[in-house]
Amino acid sequence: MKPVIGITMGDAAGIGPEIIVKALQHPSVYEQCCPLVIGDAKILERAVQITNTNITIRPISDITEAVYEHGTIDCLDLDLLPADLPFGQVSAAAGDAAFQFLKRAIELAQNRDIHAICTAPLNKEALHKGGHLYPGHTEILADLTGTEDYAMMLSSPQLKVIHITTHVGLVQAIEMINPERTYRVIKLAHDTLTRAGKDNPRIAVCGINPHAGENGLFGNGEEEEKLIPAIRKAQAEGINVTGPYPADTLFYRAVRGDFDIVVACYHDQGHAPIKVLGLEAGVNITVGLKGGIIRTSVDHGTAFDIAGKNSADERSMLEAIRVAVELAPKVGS
Repeated sequence: MKPVIGITMGDAAGIGPEIIVKALQHPSVYEQCCPLVIGDAKILERAVQITNTNITIRPISDITEAVYEHGTIDCLDLDLLPADLPFGQVSAAAGDAAFQFLKRAIELAQNRDIHAICTAPLNKEALHKGGHLYPGHTEILADLTGTEDYAMMLSSPQLKVIHITTHVGLVQAIEMINPERTYRVIKLAHDTLTRAGKDNPRIAVCGINPHAGENGLFGNGEEEEKLIPAIRKAQAEGINVTGPYPADTLFYRAVRGDFDIVVACYHDQGHAPIKVLGLEAGVNITVGLKGGIIRTSVDHGTAFDIAGKNSADERSMLEAIRVAVELAPKVGS
């Protein structure tokens, strides 16, 4: 049996519905898995019209009603939104709906009704207007699963990056980095790649300051205080981790093949190299969720400026589904 992948619709005022419909046109998706959209059926119907696709939306109220046939999209219909929801506008209704779609997906994953979650993008301002004061998907997933030790991983065919900090300002990010958090992220990187079949994964830690501090020349000793003790602790446990390395050469070296994954210290340090390699190939993965829940996501935003114009690219969604299938536990295990 193929794994069931729950695909959440994200913010319906953005491109999420369009990229879902476009991705599920591809027969290859149904060859890999059983895709189940968790969202609003009438919004998906609108996306079908916008994208001029020959596909049928099948609203269902229970997962047991799904048929998983190419040409038909099974939608667990929460029916939360107006049919005329404006494109490209921040909306409390859309923000709340995006939260409710994810909440339902988490419940299904906890009950083992689905085997992984794949998320379309949400809008943080809309999420907050809808009454849910989270920085993003990752923090919602952690809170609703009761997970404390988690991290954001980004994956592309050429590069994998895992983050010590994510959605906080740069000054706060540096303050938040400490040896224990750095160690936990190194360990999450090691455990995740090992479970995925990578033997003795090569992990590189990126420095915080230019030239990774240059032995105290730049910064205030952050590498020595916040990173090196964690690296040494992990090395003592047999984890293949080295660093810290200067950011201006480390990502080049990782793409070249010197390392299997890079530990980035803050959001933009890790995100920028992945996105330079191509938005269509990037996948966002939440690592370390309790219950072994797997969550992948497109590595781009809601793109309000092009929503409703049939110009959104579904390739990142296709890659996110593929990675969800790859990381999902074997059915029946």
